[in-house]
Amino acid sequence: MDENLAMQMLRLISSLIGVWFAVCTAAAAQGLPRFGAPEPHVKAELIAATDAAVPGQPLQVGLRLVHDPEWHTYWQVPGDSGLPTRINWALPTGVVAGPIEWPHPHRLPAGPLVNFGYEGDTLLLTTLKLPADLAHGTVTLDAKTEWLECRDVCIPGSADLKLTLPVKAQAAPSSHAARFAEARKLVPEPVDGLAARGTTEANRIRIALDLPAGRKADRIEFFPLQEGRIEPAAAQVLDAANGTALVLTAAQPVKADAKALAGVIVANGGPAKPGGWTALVDAPLVAGTVPLPVTGAPAGAVASGPTMTLLAALGAAFVGGLILNLMPCVFPVLSLKLIGLAQHRTHSGPMAAHGAAFAVGVVLSFVLLAGLLIALQKAGSALGWGFQLQTPWVVASLTLLFFVIGLNLLGVYEFTFGSGLGNTRAADALVGKSDWRGSFGTGVLAVIVASPCTAPFMSAALGYAITQPAALALSVFAMLGVGMATPYLLLTLFPALLSKLPRPGRWMELFKQFMAFPMFATCVWLLWVLAQQVDAGGVALALGVLVAAGFTLWSLGLAQRGASRFRWVALAGAVLAAVTFMPIATSDPGSGSKTAGGAGWVEYSPEKLAQLTADGKPVFVDFTAAWCVTCQVNKRVALNTDKVINRFAAEGIVRMKADWTNRNERITQALAQFGRNGVPLYVLYDTSGKPTVLPEILTEGTVLAALDKVKLASR
Repeated sequence: MDENLAMQMLRLISSLIGVWFAVCTAAAAQGLPRFGAPEPHVKAELIAATDAAVPGQPLQVGLRLVHDPEWHTYWQVPGDSGLPTRINWALPTGVVAGPIEWPHPHRLPAGPLVNFGYEGDTLLLTTLKLPADLAHGTVTLDAKTEWLECRDVCIPGSADLKLTLPVKAQAAPSSHAARFAEARKLVPEPVDGLAARGTTEANRIRIALDLPAGRKADRIEFFPLQEGRIEPAAAQVLDAANGTALVLTAAQPVKADAKALAGVIVANGGPAKPGGWTALVDAPLVAGTVPLPVTGAPAGAVASGPTMTLLAALGAAFVGGLILNLMPCVFPVLSLKLIGLAQHRTHSGPMAAHGAAFAVGVVLSFVLLAGLLIALQKAGSALGWGFQLQTPWVVASLTLLFFVIGLNLLGVYEFTFGSGLGNTRAADALVGKSDWRGSFGTGVLAVIVASPCTAPFMSAALGYAITQPAALALSVFAMLGVGMATPYLLLTLFPALLSKLPRPGRWMELFKQFMAFPMFATCVWLLWVLAQQVDAGGVALALGVLVAAGFTLWSLGLAQRGASRFRWVALAGAVLAAVTFMPIATSDPGSGSKTAGGAGWVEYSPEKLAQLTADGKPVFVDFTAAWCVTCQVNKRVALNTDKVINRFAAEGIVRMKADWTNRNERITQALAQFGRNGVPLYVLYDTSGKPTVLPEILTEGTVLAALDKVKLASR
């Protein structure tokens, strides 16, 4: 390159580098303001059950709260957040107000929190004692009421209410009498024949229930009467293996001197639902052993054990590993390695070594990744297969890796570090050797990019593995690697299978350059995944890293071709790329998560699912993730077709999305309920709440056939 031209380019580049930092800073700081809604969303009035007040007789009054859609107020124990509604009475002399008689509450999920409260039209009852000498005429009751109304934001609400009634010797039911009768049914009271006893261990509480004759409890929810006793957001698991018991999570390890746990039981959706009921319980607590249930099930789901044998799990893992080779996230990497096979096919010895090294790399990587997963689970982390892609910096790093490989395949630069890290010879991008080390590295890379894919047969095998001791679990993961490595190993052991490929020549160089574009397509997919995890500023930073890396490698290529001054430019570009990458490496995995279900979809929560099934509504739950290639294909070919969407609407089926793109302990636990440790998982609940698991690979016909079964079950 001409020396003067090189110097001019260096000066221009130097002036542009300073601008880059300002752009990155602006992208990192990007944010949008949020504004609350100051107008009230709850209407309050004071009403009475009778049309008059009778001296010496109790008077039933109630605070009626009518909530706007999606707004709520709180129960006497509000849960993770919130404040209970309060009534401050100003009453005539001799009139005494009793406490609020609270209807049983509902679980109200709010992100990772769960609150207890009310939606819709709610009546809080209070009994007033009237003196026998109450003067005839009229009596006026004044009440200062306060509440907290919440949706996305919370607004303190209040009202000064007044109720004036005539004072008579007799009273008739008021126009609100039916409303009072319905509200009275919702107020929990002790039930004859119902006994509760509790067992505690660490932070687990098991409430065993002896039900009276005629009472059933297919679903149970527990609401504590004291704050700080249980974790409101934790799954409440019904254990029906030995009688009826509910396993709760204590807010902190239960103290040795804890004597009892008082609360409200709501069975089968409560008295407003067919077969539903509610009751007060006070369970004495004793220390003991509380077995770990299969967590994450809606209250009322019964824990189940493994549904397959070790031999079946090994077979399913082997077949799933074979199919992984055809998945779009793996195929580009293996295609590159096939070029290397074509180059070395004339010697069976080295070919066999390549196959063995690749197989060892695949199997060892699966075992190490599974070991890390098991270790993190034992340490208390709720993780599943593909967990590494739930971290933004890992996704960004893989994007950069595939981008660097693509530039290398196009000949922008050559790896010359050490003995040739990742030179241009086909699939040696990870380790850069044309010998067995390159094949080993390709096996490692193939496993890294395979983890977002869940092939048929894989889910059942992995679900079995996570319920077994570590040795058995690792054997299943190892068999998954054996299945994935088998086709490549066979090609190296029998080189004649490659005889149909053209002889080495210029076509290989062109094919190598062509393979850069699947690498860039993989970058686009990974950036889309990243966009589901971070905000627009984070994606801009990732794109900036790619630009800086591309600039670095272009400069390196010029230096390799004789323009030695550009080595310093390449070094500056590398520093720039590292600085740009730092905000991504330190970002919160959930800071920009888009967890909304999308048009027509409801965001998943165990409480919402339990509520819908308790209401007798059929529900379709899509356990998915942005980085799951199989999930995205199923959406395109089956779930988002007009025919399927119209059938969902016609049958009144609620579509619920459980987005596992970022780490979500509650979704991980829900997957475990069905013996799964990865996505996709598709579950269809009929009107009785019975779940049906659909295949991992969907077609329009598969979904419609499942909907036909739900329609029959709902009749």
